[in-house]
Amino acid sequence: MGRFPYVFLLSVLTLLHGSPCALATSSAYELAVRRADAAADATSSEVPASLVGAWTLVRVDNVYPDGHRVALYGPHPEGLWIIDAHGRYMMQMVRATRTGFAANDKSKGTAEEYRAAALDSNAHYGQIRADDTTLHTHIEHASFPNWDGKSGGSAYTLKDDELTYTVAKPSSGAAEGAHGEVEWRRLP
Repeated sequence: MGRFPYVFLLSVLTLLHGSPCALATSSAYELAVRRADAAADATSSEVPASLVGAWTLVRVDNVYPDGHRVALYGPHPEGLWIIDAHGRYMMQMVRATRTGFAANDKSKGTAEEYRAAALDSNAHYGQIRADDTTLHTHIEHASFPNWDGKSGGSAYTLKDDELTYTVAKPSSGAAEGAHGEVEWRRLP
């Protein structure tokens, strides 16, 4: 999980109880930091440098058994995927043009507005690692709650600055046998 959760926890405890030394000896604190650094290093060694950075979304398609494609977020989706050297990532995808809520209040949408908001965007964050052919992700939290805590692998290809991966069971269309294809382009 990297160093962040441990350092965050120590920071919170410090705010609540004073210096870290009030909770543990200095050597115990230093040991915890070293362990967090070691965990971060272990994770980062499994993230190829070629994946680290920021990526912009090119397309998100469901591909059905008969070969037809459905662009889940329209013909020109927008999105950002950021992967750090420790394997932490965050990703967001949206339909380029979305309709706002008439009430201008997130808590007062209609059923149709909520449905459109759910179908026109997707976001999640977690951990990623990769080998030569497979991206391995662990989703900590997602805008689609059924993905919270899920882990999985996706076949991928990386050619120059274009990365494409498949999703075996996309959040919509899987019941009809679709698989997802997602393409990203590296940002300069």
